Amino acid sequence: MGLREQKKVATRAALGWAAVRLIVERGYDKVLVEDIAAEAGVSPRTFNNYFGSKAEAVASRHLDRCMHIAEALRARPAGEPLWDAITAAVLEQLIPGPEVTSQPRPDREVWAAGLELMLTVPAIQAESLRAAARAESTLAAAVAERTGTDAATDMYPNLVAATVLAAHNVANHSHYSLFSGKSDILALTTEALRQVSSGLPPPS
Repeated sequence: MGLREQKKVATRAALGWAAVRLIVERGYDKVLVEDIAAEAGVSPRTFNNYFGSKAEAVASRHLDRCMHIAEALRARPAGEPLWDAITAAVLEQLIPGPEVTSQPRPDREVWAAGLELMLTVPAIQAESLRAAARAESTLAAAVAERTGTDAATDMYPNLVAATVLAAHNVANHSHYSLFSGKSDILALTTEALRQVSSGLPPPS
């Protein structure tokens, strides 16, 4: 990836994270595109070059992470077992980027409450569904390449992609839940993928 492309990826990530952070802190209706752009250090025009709405910017965080999971899966060693490769690819994308680590760490309870409220916004729900469908399709294509199947005609790669994203979502929910008592997203995601890859046996 060239420097120009790297800068574009970084700008998109910064805008997406700024949208999430400001909306979680203030509420959807109290955040303007201008606020998000200023937080990311760019102009509102630049924001509009990347996203059509605040909701799309929020949903881009999940979409981009899933796109990177598919890319990372394609880059894993060919002889690596499928679920080992998937787990490594997913965990690789959970390491926060500089747009996150450069900001003060938020209070977990306040963040969790704001995140839950943000995800009830209809516009964000709609964009999240669109992003999830695109992410699932992209991941299914990567699984199909690795397994010699066809995502257009075989159920297997589509089932794997849907299951991976469901496990990822459940781990995230548990991570942010105020009642789970669990905050290590890497451990939670690893355990979620381990359980689904072993066929979800009933707890002993």
